[in-house]
Amino acid sequence: MLLFVLAAVAVIVVVRWVAARTGLPAAALLPLIGIAYALLPGPNISLDPDLVLMVVLPPLLYSAALDSSLLDIRRNLRIVVSLSVLLVLLTGVLVGIGFHLFVAGATLAAGIAVGAAIAPPDPVAALAVGRRVNLPPKLVTIIQGEGLLNDATALTMLSVAVAAAVGGTFSFPSAVAQFVLAAVGGVAVGAAVAWLVRLARPFTADPLLSNAISLATPFVAYLLGEELHVSGVLAVVIAGLIVGHHTPQLTSGAARLQTNAVWRLVDFLLEGFVFLLIGQQLPEVVKGLRQYDTSTIVIAVAISVGVVLLLRPAWLVMTQSLPRSLHTRLGGISEQEDPDEPVGTARQIERADRNARRLTSREVVALSWSGTRGVISLAAIFTLPLTTRSGAPFPDRDLLLFCTFVVVLVTLVGQGVTFAPLVRMLGLRANETDQARVRNEARSAAVEAALARLDDVAVEPGSAVAVNTTRTQLLARLARYRGRLDLLEQSDSSEMPTSPEYETALRVRRTVIDAQREELVRWRDSGRLPDEELRVLERELDHEELLLPRRNSG
Repeated sequence: MLLFVLAAVAVIVVVRWVAARTGLPAAALLPLIGIAYALLPGPNISLDPDLVLMVVLPPLLYSAALDSSLLDIRRNLRIVVSLSVLLVLLTGVLVGIGFHLFVAGATLAAGIAVGAAIAPPDPVAALAVGRRVNLPPKLVTIIQGEGLLNDATALTMLSVAVAAAVGGTFSFPSAVAQFVLAAVGGVAVGAAVAWLVRLARPFTADPLLSNAISLATPFVAYLLGEELHVSGVLAVVIAGLIVGHHTPQLTSGAARLQTNAVWRLVDFLLEGFVFLLIGQQLPEVVKGLRQYDTSTIVIAVAISVGVVLLLRPAWLVMTQSLPRSLHTRLGGISEQEDPDEPVGTARQIERADRNARRLTSREVVALSWSGTRGVISLAAIFTLPLTTRSGAPFPDRDLLLFCTFVVVLVTLVGQGVTFAPLVRMLGLRANETDQARVRNEARSAAVEAALARLDDVAVEPGSAVAVNTTRTQLLARLARYRGRLDLLEQSDSSEMPTSPEYETALRVRRTVIDAQREELVRWRDSGRLPDEELRVLERELDHEELLLPRRNSG
């Protein structure tokens, strides 16, 4: 097992290196490697759905929630809810109806079960590609928000469908009540866990303690939610969104640096193992297909893939074409203005902002192609029981497994590989100039706040020298930020303007840091500086280097 894990890590590292140089998404390459390994003779690893749902899913969802913006999701809440709740429910129902009508012997409950499994997109591949091609922040927020919330909808729907298939009865009012209870309860549990994390703030000054609490939080939220029979997935997401929103007040700078590094490593390894695991399930899902006619398999796969690929763009086009009045009822703001309302009020600004947030046709096309499915779909369908309450085999279980695997493979590889070329062809790019302008405006405001605070400190006895030195440094930094802002204001392009002086200053600062590192190593090698002291000084230089942009990012 240790050898297998080490080999998997080596494969993940190599694929990440290849992906960085070819532009191909690692999330699409790893399942193909997993399939190739599964076809070779030798031991294979079967997917344990409980392990995925309890050990893999919570940290991945929590990490994604920490990196998401609670405010941005609230601003785009209408479309996020539309995709993560309404579209997921509609996908499950349509697939169920298709199975019931066209697949011989399939029941409606079994069809809805597979529909619920393949309904929620896994945004890992789309987001990885989107960030590399500089997808606009609005689309990134929508994809993130959808991926955070749709798993709870799908898993709740799946549990209702399985209960109906196993017990042979279905009650629509009971299903709706169960769904609402799971959702409301999950939100409450997530908020309670986030509140407990905030209470632990006095004990998390040590970065190690902060990291330990951060790693434990998603599992606490998930287990508590499942124990109370509500949505543990939604509890994890809500806890992550709230904690991430309050992280600047909850943790120290050192704790944030360490926590970010830890979660990046966790994401990298877990996502890599998950995508390798997807490919290795091929023998498991194929071996039970001998009992089905080829025509039955083709029809079932066509319904599954067809609904997944066609319903999403149709839904996006339909929802974006709704009348303004219906948009208002769904959470937007009407364009109609109050004639007595003063011009330029906050309400008018918010109204204009909401109305400008409707998707363009290019954004609709990009979002339509971002619905890649992943391990959640496979883990969900593998939770189907082997038998019903009467002892009979669960209806068409092997066929449902195969349909789910095909949908995951088609979307993950097909859409994952073609998403970047599609985004480039559509010309969708974030406005780098606007992003840099906002950053430098915020930097300038922060420096001005620091200068104002210095005036309060200056009255303290013996602080004159320190205050003057700090003020000189801050004024130099403010001049640099304002000079950068002037350059950005003069730019008419959405791409980052170049400045020879700015690039020269960055090169000089990097050269100075490299020279200091080399001298410290020479001191260590000559025996004049202990290794422990070298690491302290290196850490200081590392933090200084982190302040420099990796490229011309403003």
